[in-house]
Amino acid sequence: MVDAVTTASQAGGRIGASSALLSQNFETFLALLTAQLKNQDPLSPVDSNEFTGQLTQMAGVEQQLLTNDLLTAILQGQGGAGLTGATSYIGREATAVWSAVKATDGEATWSYELASDAASAKLQVLDASGRVVHEIDAPEKGVGVHDFTWTGGQDGQVYTLKVAATNTAGEAVQSQVLVRGRVTGVEMYDGQPYLTIGASILPLSAVIAVEEARAAVEEPEAEASILSALNPMKLFS
Repeated sequence: MVDAVTTASQAGGRIGASSALLSQNFETFLALLTAQLKNQDPLSPVDSNEFTGQLTQMAGVEQQLLTNDLLTAILQGQGGAGLTGATSYIGREATAVWSAVKATDGEATWSYELASDAASAKLQVLDASGRVVHEIDAPEKGVGVHDFTWTGGQDGQVYTLKVAATNTAGEAVQSQVLVRGRVTGVEMYDGQPYLTIGASILPLSAVIAVEEARAAVEEPEAEASILSALNPMKLFS
């Protein structure tokens, strides 16, 4: 459950492999150089310029090993910083472009956004195997963000939502599925921070808006207005 961005742990693994190879080549180089010096012809010793060049090459390999060690240390430090930075999201209200939700008490809740008014809009709920288990006409087809709750889920099972919308000319309307709620936890997977938002665990990179914790009672119109102003889908309208 990770995106295509190379994580710090993966990069660190590649650097570690490179360091091992360089270290092996370094040891081989030293053994060959030592053997050359031991077995050189006393009447025709190694040319000083050539010897200097070999020492320079050896120093370069050693420097590369030190550089790789430093890069590994930096990547490890970034991994810790990523977790520390992500904890600042805990307790705040977040919106993420994400469609996977775990059902609780038989319910799964999403939000969906339409970039413009739609003449037709369908919502599909899919189970973990990709099978459509529920399909319905979207209850709201106007531009903006709308909430949708499905009550036919099995507790603990993960479901995803899909949206397909068209305008009066039959052209596709840009849309996206959102997960909204309070951030209650942070975890690291493969070096990448993941947030727990409601019944979803999603990568920090999926988050598109963060706000201070809202009051217990808030006008739905004001909430939708704030989210719409922050959401990049407005670029399509």
